[in-house]
Amino acid sequence: MGMTSGKIRWGILGAAEIARKNWKAIGNTGNSTVAAVASRDLERCRRFIAECQAEAPMAALPEAINSYEALLDSPGIDAVYIPLPTGVRKKWVLRAAAAGKHILCEKPCAVSAADLHEMIEACRRRRVQFMDGVMFMHSRRLERMREALDDQANIGEIRRIASAFSFGAPPEFFRGNIRAQGGLEPHGCVGDLGWYCIRLSLWAMKWQMPREVIGRVLEATAGAAGSAPVPTEFSGELFFEGGVSASFYCSFLTELQQWGIISGRRGYLSIPDFVLPFDGAEMNFEVRRSVFHIKGCDFRMEPGGRAITVAETSHGHPDSQETNMFRNFAEQIIAGGWNERWPEQAWKTQSVMEACLESGRAEGRPVRLP
Repeated sequence: MGMTSGKIRWGILGAAEIARKNWKAIGNTGNSTVAAVASRDLERCRRFIAECQAEAPMAALPEAINSYEALLDSPGIDAVYIPLPTGVRKKWVLRAAAAGKHILCEKPCAVSAADLHEMIEACRRRRVQFMDGVMFMHSRRLERMREALDDQANIGEIRRIASAFSFGAPPEFFRGNIRAQGGLEPHGCVGDLGWYCIRLSLWAMKWQMPREVIGRVLEATAGAAGSAPVPTEFSGELFFEGGVSASFYCSFLTELQQWGIISGRRGYLSIPDFVLPFDGAEMNFEVRRSVFHIKGCDFRMEPGGRAITVAETSHGHPDSQETNMFRNFAEQIIAGGWNERWPEQAWKTQSVMEACLESGRAEGRPVRLP
């Protein structure tokens, strides 16, 4: 691998807004740099680079390239970040794998689980690493949460998981944003927001798959003339072996929320911002073991437990979850080998999401997973 100064050289396909935050994250890793950005609009590409470089400069000015193909063919690129719309991701993941580039792909990764399987197999054959861009999976807070869940004195056996991720989109969102257009983002709010809720449940269950799911499309819209409707409000229920269940709600219609609660026989873990830590705040979660006392006609609740704070900030900090995501990915490339966990986690999330959508489009008919 022809790395420059020992750093992974990243190429970004497209000048999407989310790529701005990840440009800064790449620069903060210490083991990576942005080497090129590709866009079919060269002027837009140059403007994107200039604006990002002014705020978070790379040591060497990244190259502006006017085609995705040219970036993938460049020998000066080791890995690519693909924030392109879901409807076209399969094509460019396959093309990147064929070019021998490691791939960090935005979520949802594909239109279907079958497509994602094909994408992962192409990466495996070429021995290029694949990972989906779920930033909270690389948070230090998640490590502490796992410690709390594994300590049986805190939570005990998990019985119920609940989560919600939503934001109230303005009217223009439904007219022009690609997330409301079926051809580009066919999964709507479930792919954009529900993916995180499903991932949290699978993570809490140590990647055990549910045996059955039920989904409900509560609201759907077609964002543009001729566009297929996409879910804009959705609820899902996952049922695991042993009686454990998980529910999630995602929506473009209700105000911002991103909470998760993991309940056990002895207590519960609550996190108010599991996807994106509140700006400028330390990351925290609560472990509670409340006790309800009754004596005659008197009663009182004792809120046992504690709040746990993790000294990690987000949004541009050198140890933020988005920076850790790119740093961890680059470390894997430098170390060599194939990390099976990352593509497996993406495939499991995609499969559960697909089953939930299948159920929702069938008016809530239960769907069993193999």
